[in-house]
Order: sequence, then structure tokens, then C-alpha cells
Amino acid sequence: MDIVLANPGEGIEGGTVTAVFVKVGDAVKSGQALVEVSTDKASMEVTAESDGTVEAVHVKPGDKVNVGGKLVRVSGGAKTNAPKASTPTPAQQTAPKSAPAASQPQAQPASNNGSANGTKTLVPAGPATRKLARELGVALGELKGSGREGRVTLDDLKGFVRTERQRVKESGGAAAAASGIIVNAFALPPLPDFAKFGPVEVTEVATIRQTIAKNLTVGWRTMPMVTQHELADITDLEAGRKRIVDALPKGSPKITMTVLAIKACIAALKEFPRFNSSYDMNAGKLVLKKYYHIGIAVDTDAGLKVPVIRDADKKSIRDLAAEVSSIAEKARTNKLTIDEMRGGTFTITNLGGIGGTGFTPLVNYPEVAILGLSKSSLQPVVRDGQIVARLMMPLSLTYDHRVIDGADGCRFTVRLAQLFSDPLRLLMET
Repeated sequence: MDIVLANPGEGIEGGTVTAVFVKVGDAVKSGQALVEVSTDKASMEVTAESDGTVEAVHVKPGDKVNVGGKLVRVSGGAKTNAPKASTPTPAQQTAPKSAPAASQPQAQPASNNGSANGTKTLVPAGPATRKLARELGVALGELKGSGREGRVTLDDLKGFVRTERQRVKESGGAAAAASGIIVNAFALPPLPDFAKFGPVEVTEVATIRQTIAKNLTVGWRTMPMVTQHELADITDLEAGRKRIVDALPKGSPKITMTVLAIKACIAALKEFPRFNSSYDMNAGKLVLKKYYHIGIAVDTDAGLKVPVIRDADKKSIRDLAAEVSSIAEKARTNKLTIDEMRGGTFTITNLGGIGGTGFTPLVNYPEVAILGLSKSSLQPVVRDGQIVARLMMPLSLTYDHRVIDGADGCRFTVRLAQLFSDPLRLLMET
């Protein structure tokens, strides 16, 4: 039977083959990796579900594969270790027939995107159309497709957006707020032909790097960001951290400044709940989250990845140390699942191991704030009228100015600095 790429998660329509581990004629065992596929959010392995023999290999490294695309033919079965989306029912797999094509796509009633009993149906459209619809914020169920059997085409989508843009222009912008559609899509101008000026080398950009670029662009264009800087005196905290690390059994997960920063941030987030929220500008509502899922930025060879520590407020420092170490290693070895990078409420990025005296981290949309840590250094500080050397760590907090005012941004960083200077508060539980 042919092994196909299963649906790895919501909103993912395919990926890039990064490795093929078998060849025709190979005998495979249940659980053996056959192919590795990298999506825009994570890498995953397709593994054999039962013993068998490889009869054909349909892909090679670098190939693009859509969900449902053939990978390997094995005289057995296979599975993927990535989370799978629910399988569509036969009714969902059959595209609903539409009325005869119209010259201009029109909005359809909401019922066209679901059956009478409320079951969601699949709107027929190609991957490129779905991708553009997501970027523009258009629900395909709102369109009447002009393609065969009601298929929504790129022309349908573009025509719909042009109609919406004109409607918004005529209504003075009220329609945009009501519909939530982004009518001013961002289009980059084409690059010049650099080869005219000298030798160049053109290389493929990894899928995850492209996703990072898109997400950062969305965040940058969506929210006005402000960065607040502060210095935290971590002299006593660092001394206490080293004492605890030295006392731990050999091989224990290392308690790092990132781990302690998680504890400090949770305490500050509980005092300033707006920093643990998301802003729905279309609805004019703020979503305050009652859970604390902390994203940790990890530098990998494949690009920046942000795995999430879930319910970090319920875990001890030792538990956090173990989880941070484990999830960072999974990030560096491309073993993260998609779910391990979802649901974050606040992000921490630590560049202290590299250097720097401060930077302006970009908020991980749709979160509203991110904390950056830079390299700590001994600096002269006046204490009790005396100049003494203290270990100072730069803090850089970037926040969404639509949600957080400058005064609160300053209060948050000042509170963080106080927490970092209070080792008893942060080290009392290990």
C-alpha cells in the first residue's frame, strides 16, 4: 500500500521532504522511520506501522508534498508521530455543489460552510488559494466559487477582496471593522536582477525560516511595539543559583537564568494580567488568559524555534529546569511536535550566553509581550553611599502598545528587576 502524508494539524497543507531513510527492497520493521517531512511549524517522521518491504519510494529530499501525497509504498502500513487532525467524514470529503458560476464571486450565507446539523464541510479550493485566504484573513466559506463544482479559485478570492476594498472605501472603513477582512494585503516589490552587477548565489530558504519571516511580518504590521529597558541586580541571585547547582546530584538538569526568569515573569504576570493576554481588534475585546504557558526562544541550526512550557506556574524550579533542558534539546534535533509550539501566552528570549547590552525583541503574535535577557556584567553601583561592583543583567521588554501603556510597561520591568534581586523569592522552591 502507498503511505501518504497524513494531516499533521490544523492549517497545515503539506511540507518538504528533508530525509528519506529507506530504498526499494529494504525490509522495514514496525516503528522504523521511513521519511522525514518538515512543515512550516515542525518536523515529523513517518514510520512503519507493521513489518513489510519497501516496494517504491515516491519522493526524494527537497520534494514538496501536500497532505495526502504519496511518500513510500510498503507491503504493510505506516503512521506519523505528529498529532493528526480528525479524519473528514465521507460527507465532508465530498465538495458541495454550487450554483452555476457567476462572473463576480459573491458572499454566501453562513449555512454554505456547514450542513444542516452544524457539521463543518470542506470548501473546495487549491493550496495556493487557501494560503492566500489565510494571509488575507478571508473565510473561504464566504465566497461563491466559479470553478468546477463550486471550487474557489485565486481569481475568485482576488475579486472578492477587490469588492471588499471598494465597499470599505465607500463606507469609510466601517465594513472592515465588521468583517475582519484585511483589505490592504501587503505585497513586496520584486527584487532587481542582482546578477547584472556581479556574481550571486541563490539558495532555497528553509520552510521554517519562511514561516518565521511571515510571522514576524504579521506581528510587526499588526501591533505598534515599544521596548522598555531596565537593569536587574542579580548578584545575590546568581550566587544562590550557583550554590544550588553545586549541591544538586551530578547529572541533574541545570538551573539556568532562563529557568529563574520563568519564575520571575509568572509572578509579574499575575500582578499585571494584561501582559498575559491577546487583543482581538476586530471585536474590540481583550482576551485575558488564566493560564501561564511560557514560550522559550531556542536558537537552532534550522532557525529560531519557540517551544512552550505549559502551566509553568504549577511547576517547581527543578521541574522547570528539566523541562527547559528537554524541550530545548528537542528543538535543536527537530523532534518538537506542533502542539509543543502552540498556546504560548508570554515569551522569554535569552541572548546572555552570546553577549549584548540590550536589544528589541519582537512580540510573538498574538501574544502582547516578550522579555529579552542580555549578558550580565559587573558594574559600579552606589549602595549605602559606597561604590561597589554588582552583577547587573539588562532586561528588554517589548510590548503591544495597543494593550499596554508606557507607564505599565515601565512598572512591569521595574517589578521584574525587583524580583531578580530577591533570591529568596525565586529560590525558595527547588
